[in-house]
Amino acid sequence: MAARFLWASRVASHLRISVAQRGFSSVVLKDLKYAESHEWVKIDGNKATFGITDHAQDHLGDVVYVELPDLGQSVSQGESFGAVESVKATSDINSPVSGKVVEVNEVLGETPGLVNTSPYEDGWIIKVELSDAGEVEKLMDSDKYSKFCEEEDAKH
Repeated sequence: MAARFLWASRVASHLRISVAQRGFSSVVLKDLKYAESHEWVKIDGNKATFGITDHAQDHLGDVVYVELPDLGQSVSQGESFGAVESVKATSDINSPVSGKVVEVNEVLGETPGLVNTSPYEDGWIIKVELSDAGEVEKLMDSDKYSKFCEEEDAKH
């Protein structure tokens, strides 16, 4: 068993994902930052792309609708800018950083299930131009987020 975990850890490291040692099984990419409300953000210069995490989509179940903001709309860190509706529940999407919406993933209007099947790639939700790059420092890295999710799941 230990040899399997060691092998999985090496593969995960190569693929830039975290593998938890306990019951937590969601995919967590190492090059992203994470909010406690289960949104991820990828920073590229003064732009940020974000969506909901694999952990969030797993708990929501099959996503059937994504409410997107308007282009040019301002979003603020920790504030709701849209919603994800699934067969189980509707959940607000909170902005992990502040900025102005410069692109929305229009494909989600036709194919909201991309949030489930590809939360970090095709299922991204919006892109913003950052208004305060320092806010990124308030977010969790992959290791902290994995631990946060493990602790949160243990409570339920």
